[in-house]
Parts: sequence; C-alpha cells; structure tokens
Amino acid sequence: MDKQSLSHQLTDEERADFEAQGYLIIRNALPKDMVSRAKAALDRVEAKHRKQHGLTPDEHMNHLDAIGEDDVLLELLDWPTTFPKVWGALGPYIQLYHSHYIVTPPLPEGREKKRLGWHQDSGRLNNDIESDPRPRISVKIGFFLTDASKPGRGNFHVLPGSHLSNTLPTESSEAISVLVSAGDAVMFDRRVWHAGSQNFSEITRKVLFFGYSYRWLKPRDDMTVEHYMERSDPIRRQLLGASPTGGFGFTSPADEDIPLKQWLERQGILPGA
Repeated sequence: MDKQSLSHQLTDEERADFEAQGYLIIRNALPKDMVSRAKAALDRVEAKHRKQHGLTPDEHMNHLDAIGEDDVLLELLDWPTTFPKVWGALGPYIQLYHSHYIVTPPLPEGREKKRLGWHQDSGRLNNDIESDPRPRISVKIGFFLTDASKPGRGNFHVLPGSHLSNTLPTESSEAISVLVSAGDAVMFDRRVWHAGSQNFSEITRKVLFFGYSYRWLKPRDDMTVEHYMERSDPIRRQLLGASPTGGFGFTSPADEDIPLKQWLERQGILPGA
C-alpha cells in the first residue's frame, strides 16, 4: 500500500470532530488530474447505465455496485488521503461493503421543491439492533467530482451530532448544507442523519460513495469485483472481500486474512510490531 497514507492518518483534532459531529470534510482529497480521470470514468459508466435503463440526461441516478465498472474507480479504494481516515475510525478488520454513485442533474423548470429526505444508512440494521445509540459498524467516503461549494447545487446535508440519536432530531437551523469543491471528500458515520437535496444550479452534481464496514457484515452490493482479484495486492483483496482461510476468516481471522493489520503493525501503528 502507498506509504503516503501514513501522512494522512486521523489527527487527534479530526478524530474529536468526527466523534462529536459524525462527519469530516477532507479538503483536496483528490488532485485535479485524478478528479478529471474519476469524473471521466463515472461519465462512461453513467452513459452506459442511462442507455441500459432508458434514462434521460435530466433524470436523477443512484447506481449501486459501482467499483467494478471501471478500473479508475478501483484506485480510489485505498486512496492515500482518505483510506487512512477509514482505518483510523474502524480499525483494520474491514472491507468495502458498498459502492455507488449519485448523479443529480439540474432540476427541470417547474419541478416542485421537495423536503429533504433525512435518513440513516444500513436499512434493517437500524430496526434489528436494539441499543441506543446503535453501533457505528460502517463509514462512507464521498468523493465529490463536481463543484458543490455553493448552496443549491444538490448539496449533501447533515445534522451534526445526530449519529448519537436513533430517532431523527427536529429539523432546524442545526442542519448543515455541506459546501465542498471538486476533489474534496466527506467521511461520515452511517448513523448520522443525512440527506441529498435538489439541484437548482446549472451544474450536474456527481459524487462517488465508498462504504467500508467490518468484514463480518454482509455486503450491501453484489460486489462484482472478481475481475480485480488477480491484479490486486493483498490489502486490496481484503477490502474486496477475499478470505484465504474461508468463512471463519471473517469472524476469527488468521493473519493472512487481514493483511491490512499486518501492514499497520509493520509501520508501528498498531501494537504487535
């Protein structure tokens, strides 16, 4: 894994902010050339899916299992400015369990303005686990590939601190419209109450989301990634769901099941080095 990752670990201040607010903005996570490459890849994938499903350019899209669609997207799996924040929040026993992209075109004239659709991620998990607050279990990285640095551009919204509440807090002025530029990323706790919004600008909003969880959680997606395995290093294979020792490698993993842990130990980041 790229040793540049060691320079982008969660700082004490970032960890405190993330624990208190439930989200963290990572400015300039992607350099301009990678923004261009990732956006071009997403454009290719989007065009294919619009054709497959008969969608017009002004229709909203939320497509799952995205990572396997283009080799460029694989590069973001362990991107050095974002992935260290993930292992800092969840530890090394992790996987990619969900990837999707959202495309929010400008709202056609005359379309009715809607209320924000506040939600927590993970569906049934929020019904089946009884604790209050429920455990974190997963985090997402959102890579913003178009400019959303001004309100009204289909911005991501959060209720800061709401990850500590199982029920939706009263919507109020506490809601934040997250303002980010192309190349910025946002990491957020799956429990934080969040929402997408309508796009009143002339810019189509494009965001790629990678969700990371503990390896014992069943992936949200089909994980169409087998074509990446032979050309991936051991850490990427771990993140893509490989388990050399089989089923028990997810609940009682051996060293070969968790190469990320072994790498972090060699860097002196985890005890056991």
